Amino acid sequence: MDEVIQKDKPDQQQLADDIRRWGDELGFQQVGISDIDLSQAEQRLADWLEHDYQGEMGYMSRHGLKRSRPEMLVPGTISVISVRMDYFPQDQQIATDLLDHPSKGYVSRYALGRDYHKVMRSRLRALAKRIEEKIGPLGHRVFVDSAPVLEKALAEKAGLGWIGKHTNLINRDAGSWFFLGELYIDIALPADPSETSHCGTCRACMDVCPTDAIVAPYQVDARRCISYLTIELKGEIPLPHRKLIGNRIYGCDDCQLFCPWNKFATQTAEKDFAPRHDLDDQELVHLFSWSETEWLEKTEGSAIRRIGYDQWLRNIAVALGNAEKSAHVVDALLAKQNTDSQLVNDHVQWALDQQSGESNSE
Repeated sequence: MDEVIQKDKPDQQQLADDIRRWGDELGFQQVGISDIDLSQAEQRLADWLEHDYQGEMGYMSRHGLKRSRPEMLVPGTISVISVRMDYFPQDQQIATDLLDHPSKGYVSRYALGRDYHKVMRSRLRALAKRIEEKIGPLGHRVFVDSAPVLEKALAEKAGLGWIGKHTNLINRDAGSWFFLGELYIDIALPADPSETSHCGTCRACMDVCPTDAIVAPYQVDARRCISYLTIELKGEIPLPHRKLIGNRIYGCDDCQLFCPWNKFATQTAEKDFAPRHDLDDQELVHLFSWSETEWLEKTEGSAIRRIGYDQWLRNIAVALGNAEKSAHVVDALLAKQNTDSQLVNDHVQWALDQQSGESNSE
């Protein structure tokens, strides 16, 4: 075992180097360290909320300044360890070819396998344990998209990448197909150099967004974003957006699929992120036929579980309305025309109108 370092006088640089090595051994593709000054990100968040771009995501403002001030969320926090883990499971062209397919559904690539929250959380806890074995008791808390944390701003400060015009984090050597996680700690460690933007004049993500949700460089109006519409929004999908959603039934990857930096992305070797139940190549009609029991079984351990069965059917109904017109699709829709959910019924009726050629999208 490594020699124990007293917590009150740790060899900070050596410990930081050890943390990066341990992170690599635990399966993270990169580990970075930052201080906790997020004053610039705090102002950007305030401006974003001022425009009501959060839509129904009330949690974005619910915790006051705790999101941008780590020491308020976890008292005693001095440094933050940020990690990233690649998740893209296949050749990128496979995903691109599936966009707006006439009969198949598109699921955001991050949700094809096991829920990343569980995968990363356990490994971050293991990282904290290794630090404790080295220095003794450690005040810490693990986060994986699970609390008011400005993870992208922290990762940018830690040198893991820069926040692109689509507001996702981009790494010059790895693109943007990765998850982020954080470990808040109560000891000071040398911070890594922060990353700066390398988007330049490129606006590929802005031009390709189906709903024009990227309203300005580095600003996304979530109310227009397909990921928000299919995941965060719990009620009716606004009529003007339904045709634009195409076949995207859970999330949207367009801004990443067409980002030039993702030519450097590599496929993950993480088995937990491999597609399950053929969700990367599945007919909409088949997905729509799943009973709630089947859906619960096939989404066990998946991030998709968070939207619930009715929302799943709502999303697929919209995609079927946008699908190639066929009696097969109409029959599938008619089979769920009178469910116990008015939300589902309304979207099924819209889809039937689209299949019959009646215009009801404005």
